[in-house]
Amino acid sequence: MLVVALIGHRSIDRLPGEIVELAARVEPALVLTLMLLYGLAPWLKSQPAWRSALLVVVLAMLAMLGMEALLARLLGGETGWRAPLAAGASAALLLGWFDLRARALAPALAEARLAALTARIRPHFFFNSLNAVLGVMRDDPRRAELALEELSELFRALMRDNRKFVPLSEELALARKYLDIEKLRLGERLQVRWEVADCPADLIVLPLLLQPLLENAVYHGIEPGREKGEIRVHIAAERDGVHIEIDNPVSPAQEPHRSGNRMALANLRERLMLFYDLEARLEYGERAGRYRVCIDLPKRSAR
Repeated sequence: MLVVALIGHRSIDRLPGEIVELAARVEPALVLTLMLLYGLAPWLKSQPAWRSALLVVVLAMLAMLGMEALLARLLGGETGWRAPLAAGASAALLLGWFDLRARALAPALAEARLAALTARIRPHFFFNSLNAVLGVMRDDPRRAELALEELSELFRALMRDNRKFVPLSEELALARKYLDIEKLRLGERLQVRWEVADCPADLIVLPLLLQPLLENAVYHGIEPGREKGEIRVHIAAERDGVHIEIDNPVSPAQEPHRSGNRMALANLRERLMLFYDLEARLEYGERAGRYRVCIDLPKRSAR
């Protein structure tokens, strides 16, 4: 506003008056535009970006045009189009700047969010794995020693950079080692059935995809019960993607732990969104005494 006044003023003596006059025209229109946008915010969020941007520009122009018409009626004169056009251009420039700013910050924000989500997985994994090893250390030191070697490999995998896709074969190896360690603690109560179809060797997936789901299956499906329980892992490559199913028995003693299960699945859903946007699908629910998690991922190749 000050720049406009400086460009258009004819003498320094009239500058304060021109600034006040310009403010009287612009500020009410600006306040009106902001009020309208605030009221329309819920609807605007549901619209495509181009439509929302166009509406913002139109609202800015209409608010300025209305203010110009009101001033022309009160003070006399004609309603001009220069001010509404300037308001629309200013709104468009601001929207463009906000969009560029959001695009510049989006990768950094996504990486920070992904790091935070991954960090939530690690403490649970470390705690449960160490408990499994401690459970057999006194009874079978040799077995515990082998488990510690596997545990060190798992820790190394967990501490790597988990912001990039990893081969499915690595995820499967990590999942198998984790279940081997849990089997030390649970013994024959933990049964696992692997149904892994032939998948391309170069297939890559979200890191730490299987282990948190298997940890959930063990903690919520096997550990609360006293009988044997089977976890089923089904992975199949399809024409355009990968289908993954993990299901486990539902124990009557599982109810107190349901909130933890929902938190883990919410964590996974957000990580899927960060890696795949809307291309991935996550569904889960209980049916016929078993809890099932289904994931469909788009096919990604390391080549």
